[in-house]
Amino acid sequence: MKLIVSSAPHIKSAETTQSIMMKVIIATIPAMIASVLFFGVGSLLRIAVSVAACMFFEFRYEKAMKKPVTVSDLSAAVTGVLLAFNVPSTMPLWQVVVGALVAIVVVKQLFGGIGFNFANPAIVARIVLSISYAGTMTAYTLDGVACSTPLADYSNGMGAVPNIMDMFIGKTGGVIGETSAVALLIGFVFLVATKVISPVVPVTYVATVAVLAAVLGMNPLVYVLGGGLLLGAIFMATDYTTTPYTTKGKLVYGVCLGILTVVIRRFGSMAEGVSYAILIMNLLLPYVNRATRQHPLGAPKKTKEAK
Repeated sequence: MKLIVSSAPHIKSAETTQSIMMKVIIATIPAMIASVLFFGVGSLLRIAVSVAACMFFEFRYEKAMKKPVTVSDLSAAVTGVLLAFNVPSTMPLWQVVVGALVAIVVVKQLFGGIGFNFANPAIVARIVLSISYAGTMTAYTLDGVACSTPLADYSNGMGAVPNIMDMFIGKTGGVIGETSAVALLIGFVFLVATKVISPVVPVTYVATVAVLAAVLGMNPLVYVLGGGLLLGAIFMATDYTTTPYTTKGKLVYGVCLGILTVVIRRFGSMAEGVSYAILIMNLLLPYVNRATRQHPLGAPKKTKEAK
């Protein structure tokens, strides 16, 4: 009998990076359809350009560095979709390409590729684009007419509570992938049902935002349905590389995300706070993992060494 000795992991799954990423792409399809319905084919064009640019930059970088080409695992395609979801339907295409360069080369590949990025690539790219091209990143339209987001209007006290049904369906101003709550929730159910993500972080994140909004006298539904909360909670706060690996860690992570988001929205100068909240918690992830890691059963407790 031959004894086979191999390194961990010893429990293997039929799932691959490619199959997982394909399921994520499938989960984004409802939001893609909603974006075309409300913002026109311009949104679909930006999604296509973003995906193509992300895959191109990953391919060229890995070829130039003589590294194995991993573009077929579809992780770059997922980044491209999420990046496009974070820009308006009127964003100049060349600026979308700049975002793809930041996401793939600067955030992902320079740190070692998939599994080594310090933060979610699409989140960092959105922040860079928001700082660099603030005018075009806030040029929202609906039915061809320039508009603002309902969350911005509500936060600035520019009117009554927005129409909740419009916010749920997605008939509001905003970036391509964030406005339709129902489309995002369909994707969420699919990802949980196929066990691609755990519901702990999204549910904890959204629940924390809703509770704190109510405590501060704000409308919880506006805070949950407005802005990029659902998009960020479902598709970006659940990134494998930048998410805690224990249930306790995920709970802490989700609560901290919710607190940061509400603090930025309520007391900061921006109506939105999801991107910065996720980036901050991405950077703090090692500390969350360290504080919430499980200790081996039966392992002796550490004692102070005698001086």
